[in-house]
Amino acid sequence: MNRGKSNNYICDMQKTVRQYNKSMKRCTDLFIKKTKDYGTAWRILRPSSLTDQLYIKAARIRSIEEKGVQKVDDPLEGDFIGLVNYSAMALVQLKLDDKTPLEMKPKDIEPLFIGEIEKARDLMLKKNHDYGEAWREMRISSFTDLILQKLLRIKQIEGNSGKTIVSEGIEAGYQDIINYAMFALIKFDEGEE
Repeated sequence: MNRGKSNNYICDMQKTVRQYNKSMKRCTDLFIKKTKDYGTAWRILRPSSLTDQLYIKAARIRSIEEKGVQKVDDPLEGDFIGLVNYSAMALVQLKLDDKTPLEMKPKDIEPLFIGEIEKARDLMLKKNHDYGEAWREMRISSFTDLILQKLLRIKQIEGNSGKTIVSEGIEAGYQDIINYAMFALIKFDEGEE
Protein backbone atom coordinates (compact mmCIF):
# COMPACT_ATOMS: atom_id res chain seq x y z
CA MET A 1 0.00 0.00 0.00
CA ASN A 2 1.42 3.36 -0.88
CA ARG A 3 1.60 6.17 1.65
CA GLY A 4 -1.23 8.18 0.01
CA LYS A 5 -3.71 5.30 0.23
CA SER A 6 -2.65 4.58 3.80
CA ASN A 7 -3.23 8.20 4.87
CA ASN A 8 -6.64 8.27 3.14
CA TYR A 9 -7.61 5.07 4.89
CA ILE A 10 -6.63 6.48 8.30
CA CYS A 11 -8.61 9.68 7.60
CA ASP A 12 -11.63 7.64 6.48
CA MET A 13 -11.51 5.48 9.61
CA GLN A 14 -11.19 8.54 11.86
CA LYS A 15 -14.20 10.07 10.11
CA THR A 16 -16.16 6.84 10.56
CA VAL A 17 -15.34 6.70 14.27
CA ARG A 18 -16.39 10.35 14.75
CA GLN A 19 -19.65 9.81 12.88
CA TYR A 20 -20.35 6.52 14.66
CA ASN A 21 -19.72 8.09 18.07
CA LYS A 22 -22.05 10.98 17.22
CA SER A 23 -24.84 8.55 16.30
CA MET A 24 -24.04 6.43 19.34
CA LYS A 25 -24.46 9.47 21.59
CA ARG A 26 -27.79 10.25 19.97
CA CYS A 27 -29.04 6.69 20.56
CA THR A 28 -27.70 6.57 24.11
CA ASP A 29 -29.20 9.94 25.04
CA LEU A 30 -32.63 8.78 23.89
CA PHE A 31 -32.25 5.48 25.77
CA ILE A 32 -31.34 7.32 28.99
CA LYS A 33 -34.27 9.74 28.66
CA LYS A 34 -36.70 6.89 28.02
CA THR A 35 -35.27 4.98 30.97
CA LYS A 36 -35.96 8.00 33.18
CA ASP A 37 -39.53 8.15 31.81
CA TYR A 38 -40.38 4.44 31.76
CA GLY A 39 -37.80 2.75 33.96
CA THR A 40 -36.59 -0.59 32.68
CA ALA A 41 -40.03 -1.97 31.80
CA TRP A 42 -38.44 -3.49 28.66
CA ARG A 43 -36.69 -5.99 30.96
CA ILE A 44 -39.96 -7.96 31.17
CA LEU A 45 -39.50 -8.89 27.48
CA ARG A 46 -37.95 -12.20 26.58
CA PRO A 47 -35.17 -12.02 23.97
CA SER A 48 -37.56 -13.41 21.33
CA SER A 49 -39.97 -10.52 22.01
CA LEU A 50 -37.13 -8.03 21.55
CA THR A 51 -36.30 -9.76 18.26
CA ASP A 52 -39.93 -9.33 17.18
CA GLN A 53 -39.85 -5.65 18.18
CA LEU A 54 -36.76 -5.22 16.00
CA TYR A 55 -38.55 -7.01 13.17
CA ILE A 56 -41.52 -4.63 13.40
CA LYS A 57 -39.23 -1.60 13.13
CA ALA A 58 -37.26 -3.02 10.18
CA ALA A 59 -40.44 -4.17 8.42
CA ARG A 60 -41.90 -0.64 8.76
CA ILE A 61 -38.76 0.88 7.24
CA ARG A 62 -38.86 -1.53 4.29
CA SER A 63 -42.58 -1.01 3.76
CA ILE A 64 -42.10 2.77 3.57
CA GLU A 65 -39.04 2.41 1.33
CA GLU A 66 -41.05 0.27 -1.10
CA LYS A 67 -44.21 2.40 -1.04
CA GLY A 68 -42.29 5.66 -1.22
CA VAL A 69 -44.79 7.32 1.10
CA GLN A 70 -45.68 7.10 4.77
CA LYS A 71 -48.89 7.97 6.60
CA VAL A 72 -47.54 8.19 10.16
CA ASP A 73 -45.16 11.10 10.49
CA ASP A 74 -42.44 9.28 12.44
CA PRO A 75 -39.11 9.74 10.67
CA LEU A 76 -37.33 6.60 9.52
CA GLU A 77 -34.25 7.78 11.40
CA GLY A 78 -36.20 7.15 14.60
CA ASP A 79 -36.74 3.54 13.58
CA PHE A 80 -33.02 3.10 12.93
CA ILE A 81 -32.32 4.55 16.39
CA GLY A 82 -34.85 2.05 17.73
CA LEU A 83 -33.00 -0.75 15.95
CA VAL A 84 -29.77 0.26 17.67
CA ASN A 85 -31.41 0.63 21.07
CA TYR A 86 -33.53 -2.53 21.01
CA SER A 87 -30.51 -4.54 19.80
CA ALA A 88 -28.42 -3.19 22.68
CA MET A 89 -31.27 -3.93 25.10
CA ALA A 90 -31.47 -7.50 23.74
CA LEU A 91 -27.72 -7.93 24.24
CA VAL A 92 -28.02 -6.65 27.81
CA GLN A 93 -30.98 -8.93 28.42
CA LEU A 94 -29.00 -11.96 27.23
CA LYS A 95 -26.30 -11.24 29.82
CA LEU A 96 -28.56 -10.65 32.83
CA ASP A 97 -29.81 -13.63 34.78
CA ASP A 98 -33.16 -14.31 36.47
CA LYS A 99 -31.82 -12.97 39.77
CA THR A 100 -31.32 -9.47 38.34
CA PRO A 101 -34.30 -7.30 39.27
CA LEU A 102 -36.55 -6.16 36.43
CA GLU A 103 -36.44 -2.56 37.60
CA MET A 104 -32.95 -1.14 37.49
CA LYS A 105 -31.73 2.37 38.11
CA PRO A 106 -30.56 4.38 35.09
CA LYS A 107 -27.06 4.62 36.61
CA ASP A 108 -26.90 0.80 36.74
CA ILE A 109 -28.33 0.00 33.31
CA GLU A 110 -26.62 2.79 31.35
CA PRO A 111 -23.08 1.34 31.48
CA LEU A 112 -24.39 -2.08 30.41
CA PHE A 113 -26.23 -0.53 27.46
CA ILE A 114 -23.26 1.63 26.41
CA GLY A 115 -20.92 -1.34 26.82
CA GLU A 116 -22.91 -3.36 24.29
CA ILE A 117 -22.85 -0.56 21.71
CA GLU A 118 -19.13 -0.13 22.28
CA LYS A 119 -18.59 -3.86 21.64
CA ALA A 120 -20.55 -3.50 18.40
CA ARG A 121 -18.41 -0.49 17.47
CA ASP A 122 -15.23 -2.49 18.12
CA LEU A 123 -16.53 -5.25 15.86
CA MET A 124 -17.40 -2.67 13.20
CA LEU A 125 -13.87 -1.27 13.29
CA LYS A 126 -12.38 -4.72 12.72
CA LYS A 127 -14.77 -5.49 9.88
CA ASN A 128 -14.38 -2.01 8.42
CA HIS A 129 -10.63 -2.54 8.31
CA ASP A 130 -11.08 -5.72 6.28
CA TYR A 131 -13.86 -4.42 4.02
CA GLY A 132 -12.30 -1.00 3.48
CA GLU A 133 -15.29 1.28 4.11
CA ALA A 134 -17.40 -0.60 1.52
CA TRP A 135 -20.53 0.32 3.49
CA ARG A 136 -20.18 3.91 2.27
CA GLU A 137 -21.09 2.73 -1.25
CA MET A 138 -24.22 0.95 -0.05
CA ARG A 139 -27.80 2.21 -0.10
CA ILE A 140 -29.81 2.66 3.10
CA SER A 141 -32.35 0.22 1.66
CA SER A 142 -29.61 -2.43 1.56
CA PHE A 143 -28.98 -1.91 5.28
CA THR A 144 -32.70 -2.45 5.82
CA ASP A 145 -32.61 -5.73 3.89
CA LEU A 146 -29.49 -6.92 5.71
CA ILE A 147 -31.11 -6.11 9.06
CA LEU A 148 -34.21 -8.09 8.09
CA GLN A 149 -32.01 -11.00 7.00
CA LYS A 150 -30.17 -10.93 10.34
CA LEU A 151 -33.51 -10.91 12.18
CA LEU A 152 -34.76 -13.92 10.24
CA ARG A 153 -31.52 -15.71 11.12
CA ILE A 154 -31.87 -14.76 14.78
CA LYS A 155 -35.48 -16.01 14.81
CA GLN A 156 -34.29 -19.31 13.32
CA ILE A 157 -31.56 -19.63 15.94
CA GLU A 158 -34.08 -18.80 18.69
CA GLY A 159 -36.30 -21.54 17.27
CA ASN A 160 -33.33 -23.91 17.62
CA SER A 161 -32.96 -23.03 21.33
CA GLY A 162 -30.02 -20.73 20.55
CA LYS A 163 -27.91 -23.51 19.06
CA THR A 164 -25.95 -23.24 15.81
CA ILE A 165 -23.73 -25.72 14.02
CA VAL A 166 -21.33 -23.46 12.11
CA SER A 167 -22.97 -20.03 12.19
CA GLU A 168 -22.40 -17.02 14.38
CA GLY A 169 -24.83 -16.81 17.24
CA ILE A 170 -27.55 -14.44 18.30
CA GLU A 171 -25.17 -11.90 19.86
CA ALA A 172 -23.27 -11.46 16.59
CA GLY A 173 -26.57 -10.91 14.79
CA TYR A 174 -27.63 -8.16 17.20
CA GLN A 175 -24.20 -6.53 16.90
CA ASP A 176 -24.46 -6.53 13.10
CA ILE A 177 -27.93 -4.96 13.34
CA ILE A 178 -26.50 -2.20 15.53
CA ASN A 179 -23.78 -1.52 12.98
CA TYR A 180 -26.04 -1.56 9.91
CA ALA A 181 -28.44 0.82 11.68
CA MET A 182 -25.54 3.09 12.67
CA PHE A 183 -24.37 3.17 9.05
CA ALA A 184 -27.89 4.22 8.01
CA LEU A 185 -27.91 6.98 10.66
CA ILE A 186 -24.55 8.23 9.40
CA LYS A 187 -25.90 8.31 5.85
CA PHE A 188 -29.00 10.22 7.01
CA ASP A 189 -26.67 12.73 8.71
CA GLU A 190 -24.83 13.11 5.42
CA GLY A 191 -28.11 13.91 3.69
CA GLU A 192 -28.72 10.60 1.94
CA GLU A 193 -32.19 9.13 1.78
